[in-house]
Amino acid sequence: MADAKAAIAAIGRATRKLRRRDAVEVDAHRPAIEALNRPFAAQALEWKEKAEKYELELQHLYKAHSRSSEQLVTLIEELKALKALLKEKEALIPALQSELGQTSEENVQLKQSLEEKTKALELLIQEHQAAKAELEQALAKLKDVENENTQLVERLMQAKMVEAEKLNEANAMYEEMVLKLKAAGLGAGGMQHHAEQEADGIIRRSEAGYIDIIETPIPSAPRITIRAHEGGCGSIIFQNNTDMLISGGQDQTVKIWSAHTGALSSTLQGCLGSVNDLAVTNDNKFVIAACSSNKLFVWEANGGRPRHTLTGHTKSVSCVDASWVKSLVIASSSSDRTIKIWDLQTGFCKSTIMSASNPNSLVFIHGDTICSGHRNGSLQFHDIRTGKSSATTVGAHTDVTSVCVSRSKTYVLSSGRENVHKLFDVRMPTVLVEDSGTLRAPGNRVVGSWGRPCISPDEKCIAAGSSDGSVYIWPKPKDEKDAPQPLAILEGHHSLPVVSSAWSGYGPLATADKNHIHIWA
Repeated sequence: MADAKAAIAAIGRATRKLRRRDAVEVDAHRPAIEALNRPFAAQALEWKEKAEKYELELQHLYKAHSRSSEQLVTLIEELKALKALLKEKEALIPALQSELGQTSEENVQLKQSLEEKTKALELLIQEHQAAKAELEQALAKLKDVENENTQLVERLMQAKMVEAEKLNEANAMYEEMVLKLKAAGLGAGGMQHHAEQEADGIIRRSEAGYIDIIETPIPSAPRITIRAHEGGCGSIIFQNNTDMLISGGQDQTVKIWSAHTGALSSTLQGCLGSVNDLAVTNDNKFVIAACSSNKLFVWEANGGRPRHTLTGHTKSVSCVDASWVKSLVIASSSSDRTIKIWDLQTGFCKSTIMSASNPNSLVFIHGDTICSGHRNGSLQFHDIRTGKSSATTVGAHTDVTSVCVSRSKTYVLSSGRENVHKLFDVRMPTVLVEDSGTLRAPGNRVVGSWGRPCISPDEKCIAAGSSDGSVYIWPKPKDEKDAPQPLAILEGHHSLPVVSSAWSGYGPLATADKNHIHIWA
């Protein structure tokens, strides 16, 4: 009974649920039923509008999809590029890490080097302070030396006063000897000569380095003629206190001759370029040639072995001269407007003196003083110890072709392109250079820029070659106003220009033209 009631109750519940479901379904299908109840024409119009609307929306969707596809392709390409770049960067990472390690090591090394440099700098500062202290001590010593030098100068002046007193005594003795000889009945010439000899024996022969110079005779005719060099002779010079003649020429050789016989003694080989000038050291050990190849060549006179090739000039070397005090010091001038001082011990240039004008010729006049003749017509004086030029400048010519010095180093003879030769007293070149006379002759013509005149050993005559082949010999002028006429005009070069002349200390005069060297009797 109970089961039946339960079944009835369950059936009732199921019936109620079915009714409720039916109501829900009716409500759900009501729009469709109502739509089915509408007329078909209205439904077709509405469906057409919806279809058009849906078609338009579909077109928009297609366009949006196309744009999205293009953007997607672009993004994919960018992604690929970024991936490739990422791979490259990843590949660079090891190299950069290695470089970073090296940089770190270098940084450590630089740090260590900086510490070392700092220590070295501190050491240099200490050394600088020590050098500064030494400099102060040296300046104090220099001051003491200057004071001592002042005292020495005073002593020198006193010694000169004593010498002056001796000279006065000699003059008094000279006058006394003249009176005695006059009383003895000698002629005026004999008295003067005898008295000069006595006075000279007191003053000169007691001096160190005195050499008795015989009076130089005036030559008259060529005694020996030498065919010296192929292409022409450029320069000649005598060895000191000998009759050995040295010549240099266009054939790039230097030859040594006997002036007594004219025989060739030796030939010095190895020269590059034509020889413009020659010099020999005061001890006759070395021969030096100035050449057109911008170089100077040095040989040993005995044996002819090459000693040095001196390089440093940038143009042709015009002149060379050797110090008559220091046997291993020479000076050269060049068209590069420089004068160079050389040490023959090492073969190196000691100093260079710059000039505003080309120095065409130079000579040593005192131990450390040079006189140079320039293309602007001036004579200038230089101290080789300081490498500086003196304020003393002499306007001698329009263009100086050569300068030479007397045996006593008292006079300098200069020649100019205006065909004039002048004599200057250079005993005090830094204070006063005195004009001692002018030499000229109607037919005398200086040979270009290379004519070399000379002074006789007794300093009483001057010889100069001319472009017409003549050799003019003048007496030494008495003073600056004196312009003497030639004592002699030597002929023998057959109208060839006489480029160089040299007078031996033993008397012979040698002159050279393009083809020959004449040694005069």
